[in-house]
Amino acid sequence: MSAPVLTDTDAPAPATERPAVRLLRGLLPYVLALVLAFVVSGVVIAALGYDVVEAYRTIVTTSFRTGFGFTETLTKWVPLTLLALGFTIPLAVGRFNIGGEGQLLVGATAAAGVGIVYADLPTAVLLPLVVLAGVLSGAVWAGIAAFLMGRFRVNEILSTVLLNFVSFQVLDYAATEVWSDPAAGVAATQRVGEGAELPVLGGPPGVHAGIVLALLVAAATTVVTRRTAAGFELRAAGANPRAAAINGIRVEKVAVVALVVGGALGGLAGALEVGGVHGRAIEGMQSNFLLLGIIIGLIARGSALWVPVVAFGIAILEVGASSMQRTVGVPAEMVLIIEALILIFLLLSDVIAGRLARRVT
Repeated sequence: MSAPVLTDTDAPAPATERPAVRLLRGLLPYVLALVLAFVVSGVVIAALGYDVVEAYRTIVTTSFRTGFGFTETLTKWVPLTLLALGFTIPLAVGRFNIGGEGQLLVGATAAAGVGIVYADLPTAVLLPLVVLAGVLSGAVWAGIAAFLMGRFRVNEILSTVLLNFVSFQVLDYAATEVWSDPAAGVAATQRVGEGAELPVLGGPPGVHAGIVLALLVAAATTVVTRRTAAGFELRAAGANPRAAAINGIRVEKVAVVALVVGGALGGLAGALEVGGVHGRAIEGMQSNFLLLGIIIGLIARGSALWVPVVAFGIAILEVGASSMQRTVGVPAEMVLIIEALILIFLLLSDVIAGRLARRVT
């Protein structure tokens, strides 16, 4: 399936343009999109009868007022970054991984299973096994869609979405039949062994060590996509598949590998949620991470470099949304409207810029 591809860089600026001007030109659409999104959302909040200033103050400051708020933001940042990267890597070659939700759940189920079955193993052995189980399970889950895409030309959007529903049943079976914990009060597996739990960094409340792994993955993804031959093939296959094929790049193979790698990152996110947050696999633990991961990837314009930055901003909004609902009464779903408006205005800026460029030429 061919599709428009968001690349890591915008159209090249004139050679005479100074770096500061180029940076400003790149940041301006984001600033305008952010301002317009908050203005429009503010009108809606005011129309509903709520205090706009207090609502926005709560959203922006909750993540930084207390140690708990900041920890909660960093904890949410980890899966958002990994799922967004899992979306943007296939996106670079014109493929859409909409299966991050299922890949996270299958990775979490496998990680929990390993953590339960081998609970007596020491941390040095069990923790890497748990993470590896999550990564491999996510890769295999995405590999099903990748195989169907590469071998039978099955649309990867359809297959990854349908696999999400299958993953719900996989987790449900594990949580209610195989490793069920009736005392949990919800459909959840038993707790993993202590050796499967990620260490906590910093003083209380602290953040789990999975954040370090997420940072390393984000850095490695940026380097690979921008500075290596594999990254060049990925971008070339997405930018112009026909030209890439003429020059010896196996476009379908690149697309298959990209989708599998995206699935591995989703599985890693699931393993880190088990080992660092819940201590078990729980139905519904995927929250709205898939939707937010897609939004983050699109706002970042497919750039692995900007994904962690955008993910941090979205994590701030998400944490602030819960506090806003408690203190001001504004529904937390309002933050989803803000995030969607940011994306819409950003895409509109691309359309306007494209039309202006055509008029100039």
